[in-house]
Amino acid sequence: MTDAPVITVDGPSGSGKGTISRLLANHLGWNFLDSGALYRLVALDALNNDIGLSDESMIADHARQIDVRFVSQNPMDEPSIMLNNEDVTADIRTESCGNAASKVAALPRVREALLQRQRDFQQSPGLIADGRDMGTTVFPEAKLKIFLTASAEERAKRRHKQLKEKGIDVSLSALVKDIAERDERDGSRETSPLKPAKEAVIVDTSIMSIDTVMDKLLSLITD
Repeated sequence: MTDAPVITVDGPSGSGKGTISRLLANHLGWNFLDSGALYRLVALDALNNDIGLSDESMIADHARQIDVRFVSQNPMDEPSIMLNNEDVTADIRTESCGNAASKVAALPRVREALLQRQRDFQQSPGLIADGRDMGTTVFPEAKLKIFLTASAEERAKRRHKQLKEKGIDVSLSALVKDIAERDERDGSRETSPLKPAKEAVIVDTSIMSIDTVMDKLLSLITD
C-alpha cells in the first residue's frame, strides 16, 4: 500500500468535478483518476456486447477483464480513453452512455470489481480522484475530501452548452429530467450512494467560475 497523498473530489454529474479535478492534478503535478470514465467504459462494453444492464454477474466479470488505458500526449489535455485498443473517448461521453453508466454503477458486484482498479491509481507524487464515492468508499483515508455540487438546472445548462458546442441538439428540459433521475438513482443506491463524506468540504459551484472554484480549492490545499 502506497502512502502517496490523495485528494478526493466527489459530486453529481455537471458539478464541474471533472474539469476542476484535471486542473488540480495538472497544477500539482499529481496523477488523475476519472472514476466516472471507468463506469462509462464498463457500460459501453456491456452495450457493445448486448449484455443487459441488469445482468450484474456478467457485467462484473467483464469489468474485471476489460483492457482500459488512458493515453495523454499533453498533460494539459483530456486523455484519450482506450477500450480494448479502440479509442472510445467520444463514445463514452454521450448521454446514453452516461445513463447506462449510472445503471451499472448501482450494481454492487460491479462496484466491487472496480474498487482495486481505482485504488491502484494512488501513486507518487499524489492523486486527485474524481467521482461519486471517492471520499466515502474508495479512498476513505484521503487527506482532503471535497464535494462539489450545483443546482440541477445549472448543471443541465452546462451540459446543454457542451453538447451544443459539439453540434449535438438536445432539449434543455430533457437534460434537467435526465439529471434529476440520475441524481435520484445515484443517491438512493444501496452500495456507495452519492453523498458527501462526513469531513468533506462542500462547495456549491452554481454561481462560481472555474477560476473562483480553483482559487477556493487551492486555498484549502495550502491551509
